[in-house]
Amino acid sequence: MAQQIVVVGAGYTGLAAAKLAARWTGARVTLINAGDRFVERVRLHQLAAGQHLRDLPLADLVEGTGVELIVDRVTDIDASARTLRLAGTSREVSYDRLIYAVGSAADTTSVPGVAEHAFSVATSDDALSLKQRLADSEVVAVVGGGLTGIEAAAELAETHPALKVRLLTRGELGAGLSELGKDHLRRTFARLGVEIRENASASEVRADGLLLADGAHVAADTVVWTAGFRVPDLAERAGFAVDDSGRVIVDGEFRSVSHPEVTAIGDAAAGRMRTGQELRMACATGLPSTQHAVRALAARLAGREPRRLRFRYLNQCISLGRKDALVQFTHADDTPKESVLTGRKAALYKEMIVRGTIVFERHPTIPTSL
Repeated sequence: MAQQIVVVGAGYTGLAAAKLAARWTGARVTLINAGDRFVERVRLHQLAAGQHLRDLPLADLVEGTGVELIVDRVTDIDASARTLRLAGTSREVSYDRLIYAVGSAADTTSVPGVAEHAFSVATSDDALSLKQRLADSEVVAVVGGGLTGIEAAAELAETHPALKVRLLTRGELGAGLSELGKDHLRRTFARLGVEIRENASASEVRADGLLLADGAHVAADTVVWTAGFRVPDLAERAGFAVDDSGRVIVDGEFRSVSHPEVTAIGDAAAGRMRTGQELRMACATGLPSTQHAVRALAARLAGREPRRLRFRYLNQCISLGRKDALVQFTHADDTPKESVLTGRKAALYKEMIVRGTIVFERHPTIPTSL
């Protein structure tokens, strides 16, 4: 009897994994996702700013692939029985192999008031809620100086020039970028009128803005929270070995170190390069590592020894509105080179990368940087 592979989560890694498993193994493949649409998460700051995103039904994306799609939310994993419980039915789904690709969400619990008063761009619903809120806003404070915060601040400022946008970051703006990259960020935010506040640590979010650790108050009609992400606790509750963030600890094949029948990929997996360096949360790591993980799974099912992971970083692509971007070229370990691409050429490059992710989801056997 054919093996049953179940994939939980149909984001960038889960959807690709399901299609690759159906293509590269002789298993029956089931994909379970809470929603019936594929979400272009890397574009959600655009949705929040009021731009239209394409409609991508999951049923269309898996049509003809042999993947069975179940639209429902997984509430529990019984690792001993190898079954999944779903929210919308009493039915249990059994698996021989599980691919865990549940992704991540905004961390709304680490700072008081975030869940009650802040908005995010972590899901489509989050982004649409923020879009509605902006209609009655004059001042927006974006908290978090990572790539998500930078992109959100720039997009909001460009799309809504009458809106006052403040960006607060715990450390230096663009801390992981080269000096050329940092300089371009500062010039861009100056052009867009974005107020930058560095070394600002939020201690509480309120209805009228933020309270900082030093006691200062930052006024804002709307607070956008991009300072950190969390993963669902499904794996931890199932008894899988997880790190302090709740991500599944995996080996070089992205198998759970405690439950080798489970492959974990994407944001919910604590994957590492051969050097031991942890992979950051990004499509740039998620897509090639998904190919590697499913290749390894297919090899194991066929009785072959999988190849070792080979991965290197190439660049970081940051959109700065629709007309500008920053492409920071990097060394193999993700440290910045002193070379960047900026302006319209960078914006076109970034757009090509983002569009390429959808091409990959349609055709996930396309070679990546592995």
